[in-house]
Amino acid sequence: MAVKLTILGSGSSGNCAYVETDEARILVDAGFSPRQIRLRLASIGRAPENLSAILITHEHTDHIKGLMGLADKLRIPIYCNRDTKDEIQRILTLKAEFNLFTTGACFEIGDIAIETFTIPHDAQDPVGFLLRTAAGNIGFATDLGHFTRLVAERVRHANALVLESNHDVKLLQDCPRRPWSLKQRILGRHGHLSNDACANAVEDIMTTSLRHLYLGHLSRECNKPELAHRTVNDRLQKIGAAHVRLELTAQSVPCPTLALEPVTELARA
Repeated sequence: MAVKLTILGSGSSGNCAYVETDEARILVDAGFSPRQIRLRLASIGRAPENLSAILITHEHTDHIKGLMGLADKLRIPIYCNRDTKDEIQRILTLKAEFNLFTTGACFEIGDIAIETFTIPHDAQDPVGFLLRTAAGNIGFATDLGHFTRLVAERVRHANALVLESNHDVKLLQDCPRRPWSLKQRILGRHGHLSNDACANAVEDIMTTSLRHLYLGHLSRECNKPELAHRTVNDRLQKIGAAHVRLELTAQSVPCPTLALEPVTELARA
């Protein structure tokens, strides 16, 4: 059976994705209000009451905003590491079920095997995920200041990948509304990936099994969708990766649902 992926929204003000298999319905991050998450799930015929779990990459508000009113009221289990849990509870007055993992560990939710890996970002213990299913693997690597060898090793196994393409360096440097301290943070090794850095990462991890690439966490002030798309698409063409379907994510609307069909053992390896 196919596994379904819907990016409900991605950007500097909110991030949330929905993954569905035969045995599991999972949110990866919950960075919109509970109302917005409910509306966006409803747009694809789903409801939060049926969620199996919420995976959290890190504790920044644009990734946890919806936990209050979803995880606590509906008793949806939250999966995160201990440092992230401690920060969530410090930020939110939340009564919820936490299932803790150690960064680098693997665990299962229904028929999804979930691999966790550390990413370089200015949070307590931020992680990326690789979700392994019978129909294919889905990787999540957003909010990272540089693309490490470890991240590359983990997401290289993805058939569909959500990868950060946060900013254009020149637009960020010239942005009058961003103080220099914030620019330094974004450009730093624990900040966010630029369009060019995203393109470099894609070239580094390219395989024949990567079929769908989503550009995530685009800055509204310091990036343009067409610029991010062109930068990465030009690199895909340069390296002969015409087999990859490139998609932009948006803050305001969900992406069309992707149905990943079962892959061969060779592509899954």
